[in-house]
Amino acid sequence: MGLRRVSASAGMLGVLGYVAVDVVLQLLPPHYSPISEAESNLAVGPFGWVMSVNFLGRAATTLCALVAIGQLGTVSALHRIGLLLLGVAGLCSGVLAFFPTDIPAAGAGLVAETAAGLVHLVFATLGFLTAFAAIVLLTRSLHRNALLPESHRAALIFTAIAMAGLLFLLLTVTVAPGLLGLAERICLLGILGWVFFVCAGMLRLNARVLAPSPP
Repeated sequence: MGLRRVSASAGMLGVLGYVAVDVVLQLLPPHYSPISEAESNLAVGPFGWVMSVNFLGRAATTLCALVAIGQLGTVSALHRIGLLLLGVAGLCSGVLAFFPTDIPAAGAGLVAETAAGLVHLVFATLGFLTAFAAIVLLTRSLHRNALLPESHRAALIFTAIAMAGLLFLLLTVTVAPGLLGLAERICLLGILGWVFFVCAGMLRLNARVLAPSPP
């Protein structure tokens, strides 16, 4: 089994695992609201350590996707920059595990009250922005180089979802803080969905390459 196949499979499993842990944590005390409260709040509370591990899992998932996409072979500047930004996004996810967020008062939006909370907020913001920039550049690169044509539509759709989530997130920061959690999760849906379907496309590509030729 080649490196591309292993890393793409790990990327897909990582996305599924990350989402599953998030869903379970939402059902456990202290029952944070997925609509009004940031996902990072799940790392604060009796099961907060599980979310911290999940952040590390997201970093590893991003690394797997980076390795898989890097195996496609294109060396364009656009592709290299996209991979670099994806790596930065993964690093930011890992940092979140070690700096818990601050829990703001209801409706306060994104605020930091401690040094750890400020670090978390900065790296969470940087992670979202670099991840979005990465999937935009990589989607363009995959299309320009005619790579993974079967995944291109899904990549475009999830890039658009991530963009909508970021714009919605900006809106919540300015005028609708009560919808912060929903906006953040829409953005995550776009980014993680992109990773999942691009990795799935690489598995299909491997299957075609390995399929025996007809006699």
